[in-house]
Amino acid sequence: MLEIKEHIRETPLVRTIRFSEKLDAVPGQFVMVWVPGLDEFPMSVSYAGNRFGITYQIVGEGTKALATMRTGVKIGIRGPYGRGFTLDGRKILLVAGGAGMAPIAPLLEAASEKKITTDLVLGAKTKDELLFEKRASKAGAAVHISTDDGTKGFKGLATELAESVLVGKKFDRMYTCGPEKMAAKMAVIAARKRIPMEASLERIMKCGIGICDSCALDGRHVCKDGPVFSLKELKSFEEFGRTKLDQSGRKVPV
Repeated sequence: MLEIKEHIRETPLVRTIRFSEKLDAVPGQFVMVWVPGLDEFPMSVSYAGNRFGITYQIVGEGTKALATMRTGVKIGIRGPYGRGFTLDGRKILLVAGGAGMAPIAPLLEAASEKKITTDLVLGAKTKDELLFEKRASKAGAAVHISTDDGTKGFKGLATELAESVLVGKKFDRMYTCGPEKMAAKMAVIAARKRIPMEASLERIMKCGIGICDSCALDGRHVCKDGPVFSLKELKSFEEFGRTKLDQSGRKVPV
């Protein structure tokens, strides 16, 4: 049980919670967050090390309740879990969509510490929903903005802007996190450009340790075998970018 030290409004629907405690986690790993008396759900680790933090999007009853909690309140944390990103190369391209920027931000900062040159394509529906833009610039990334409605930067999808950024430039690796359809499109681009890529996937997770099967993906578990997968692994998944399991375990379109 950890006490909330800061509860920060990042965008209209995204919040960050910071704690005093330290958590050693690889960028891309997650923790299970327990709201006493209500629910438990996975959250991206957006700040590792001292004063670790989680960043979440308000999407259901659990996160709505979490958003009302003030500093001084305690919530349950277990983890970190899963397989994070593998940082490599001298020049990398990161592509984040919406709240998918949460695990990408610490990866970008880790790259900065290793003197790796970074380009970031940051996408959102509108300018008010852009997450951690200033944080990315402070870490030294060349930031390219896309918004669906054109209120800031390129008008269109992050994947479209990423293709433009790739023209005439050479990158050693690519990393992405966001809606699965976006990740699937980035996998196609990476395969065509022959650039190694890793993607962090989001599925419904109830246990976080590979027992409940709610995050199953072609016989693998996103919580235990991921959430970060390589391009080679992604290409082997028939369900990737097509279907997923809903809360009841029924297969539905992504």
